[in-house]
Amino acid sequence: MKKAIKMIDLTAEYQQLKPQLGQVIKKVWSNGHYINGPEVTLFENKLAEYLSVKNVIGCGNGTDALQIALMAIGLKPGDEVIIPAFAYVSVIEVVCLLGGIPVLVDIEDQYFQIDSSKIEEAITPLTKAIIPVHLFGQSGDLQKIIAIANKHQIFVIEDNAQALGAKLIIDGKEKMLGTLGHIGCTSFFPTKNLGGFGDGGALFTNDDELAHQIRRISNHGQQNKYEHDIIGINSRLDSLQAAILNFKLQYLDQNLSLKRSIAAKYIQELSSCKKIRIPSKNPDGIHTWHQFTIKVKMGKRNELKDFLKNRGIETMIYYPKSLHQQKAYTNFRVFSPISDRICDSVLSLPIHSLLKLEEVSFISHTIKDFFNAKH
Repeated sequence: MKKAIKMIDLTAEYQQLKPQLGQVIKKVWSNGHYINGPEVTLFENKLAEYLSVKNVIGCGNGTDALQIALMAIGLKPGDEVIIPAFAYVSVIEVVCLLGGIPVLVDIEDQYFQIDSSKIEEAITPLTKAIIPVHLFGQSGDLQKIIAIANKHQIFVIEDNAQALGAKLIIDGKEKMLGTLGHIGCTSFFPTKNLGGFGDGGALFTNDDELAHQIRRISNHGQQNKYEHDIIGINSRLDSLQAAILNFKLQYLDQNLSLKRSIAAKYIQELSSCKKIRIPSKNPDGIHTWHQFTIKVKMGKRNELKDFLKNRGIETMIYYPKSLHQQKAYTNFRVFSPISDRICDSVLSLPIHSLLKLEEVSFISHTIKDFFNAKH
């Protein structure tokens, strides 16, 4: 196979959508409302309808969404926030920027999610919130996390940046991730399930009071122009991104269905390879497969990554270090043997809606060829 296989092919995605997108973009140019224009309101309403949530508020990016959420619940310096030890840096970054204290909890080995059995022992009188990160496109035991939070009267902020469109099945009914806690946060970074042509993010909540607070915070702390009642930040979803996202939203479920087919193909092809561990799907949820992340045994992860690269297959390591192993956050060291071990074995394979099943077979056979050559 001569053509290189990318983790995600944004250029090909653009070419597929180009004919219709041109008109979408021209409409924004023609009306001249680039910030908080009608496209933003339309997209917020459409996404709220998709998620079955009362309020969606756009913002500048996914990291801002997390920060705004913490500001909206009244996080103060010295307050503690429980987060997973294995996640992208933004979740610890925003806590520290606001003067909070991140309390890191290890993940469980099966789904890459925060270990709900270890959360309660991490709660203290200073605990303000828990941020479960729905890593790689699904949740762990979110119902138990919410029950613990309710028991201790603390907030749940869902980091849904990698799991927009994912669901949890509760009492036989499908519920959208990001809408079950007090606030859900997402990112519209170009590689996400619903990606823009630049940065963007949003917050979701069924609490009207929190929604009102979020809107004020994200717009310089003002409700009326030039009246700043609270300290806020400047973080708004621009009209051009909103128009693009609103157009792409109609294809989200279709694209997620294609990714589920690709994941099923990987599982079929790789389940016989005993030198890797394929990712597990939570039976109580519907996975978006934002990433298809295998664990490579016997310390061969880096060798396999190089082997695939030499055959034109791009892969990524999400993530090479636990949060407390990053230089900026070593003061928050915690006992997290699973998180630390996983960092040395995880490897994410290409998965996107334009990936062909024959390419999945090629990737899978190349992985098996690598291990066969070692014996």
